[in-house]
Amino acid sequence: MKRLIILSAFVVLVFGALASQAEAAGGKYLVILQAGKETHEGMARAVHALLYSRELKEHGHDVTLVFDGAGTEWASEWSDPASTDKLKTMYEDLKKAGVTQVICDFCATAFKVKENLVKEKVSTTAEYQGHPSIAKWADQGYEIIVL
Repeated sequence: MKRLIILSAFVVLVFGALASQAEAAGGKYLVILQAGKETHEGMARAVHALLYSRELKEHGHDVTLVFDGAGTEWASEWSDPASTDKLKTMYEDLKKAGVTQVICDFCATAFKVKENLVKEKVSTTAEYQGHPSIAKWADQGYEIIVL
């Protein structure tokens, strides 16, 4: 009887660990880029938003990249076919990999990039007071990373 209890506990631990690994491999992440283009810090945050999104996607996670605040400047830059920005290739690779992008409508207007986004047929989102809804993503179980 004692062996049966120990064996049962072992099976529960092993299957619980496997279930946790499977759940971790299918995680959901919302990466929010709020930094603009004017500073080295903004560039570093943009690089890391792209890098984190790529790595998470490569590991099988569901990833959405949100351009919010001054981060809408990056979306405008990288959506422009004439852009020679050195990060544009990383951005294009993310789109090809299936990373979803969301661009804040209110912020695109405030940072004066909406006209360019419209010209390039890039849609913006205005779900909550002109901004993307963060609660929507949290309600769906997304981990939120803000840069």
